[in-house]
Amino acid sequence: MLTILFDGIAYGMLLFILACGLTVTLGLMNFINLAHGAFAMAGGYITVIMMNRYGISFYWCLPAAFLVAAVIGLVLERTLYQWLYQAPHLDQVLFSIGIVFMAVAGTDYFMGGQQQLINLPPELSGRMEVMGVGVGRYRLFTIVLCALLAIALQLILSKTRFGSRLRAAVDDRRVAMGLGINVPVVFALTFAFGSGLAGLGGAMGAEILGLDPNFPLKFMIYFLIVVSVGGTSTVSGPFLAALLLGIADVAGKYYVPAIGPFVIYGLMIVMLIVRPNGLFARGGR
Repeated sequence: MLTILFDGIAYGMLLFILACGLTVTLGLMNFINLAHGAFAMAGGYITVIMMNRYGISFYWCLPAAFLVAAVIGLVLERTLYQWLYQAPHLDQVLFSIGIVFMAVAGTDYFMGGQQQLINLPPELSGRMEVMGVGVGRYRLFTIVLCALLAIALQLILSKTRFGSRLRAAVDDRRVAMGLGINVPVVFALTFAFGSGLAGLGGAMGAEILGLDPNFPLKFMIYFLIVVSVGGTSTVSGPFLAALLLGIADVAGKYYVPAIGPFVIYGLMIVMLIVRPNGLFARGGR
């Protein structure tokens, strides 16, 4: 049971890193970016190419995946996304869905449709026993790194000048610009940062989740579940939601494999009935 709990926490942490960029763009920027998984897939394939073709260390691949996905997000935000910030949500959904299918088709053409594998460093491979509990080394690494990223993200959004400017730009764009805030630059950096986090999550998830051209479609629903259950007003809500959903998904597939994939959806339904606006949403919203 403790091993399953540990694996569920690791899976939940990974879901949070993959989905927190969507939390930022959807919750703070009010933009529905269903192509978020495409940036995660980009980070995963960058890691595969660097490790398998050029023999670069896995530890260098993680920051590279973040930077490449962030640059791709910045370019797309400046050339395409910025024109849809004031568009109806349906237009945003259709546009981002189109980006997803283009990314899937392009990846399948250039990289092939087979599952991609990476070889982790020896110190991250295998399991170890901690007080009788089987602990995967890579999952422990994932938990520690994702926890640090979650704390850093919360501090950036709540304690820094940039976080204050971002919230001001979202609440009232005209007033923020009147106060001297460069709203387009703030939005561009925020979108790039969210895309970079997705790329980092994709790089870390290549070994746990698997990687193929259909990655954005397979995990899109998971990102949306984390954001909808956790809410978009805080980072803490999606973080707790990802942990709960990760543990429920791993435990369900282990104890009731016949209906294991349904457990996470059942939990989502219950949580949305109890807290329809998210775990930490204020009353009356």
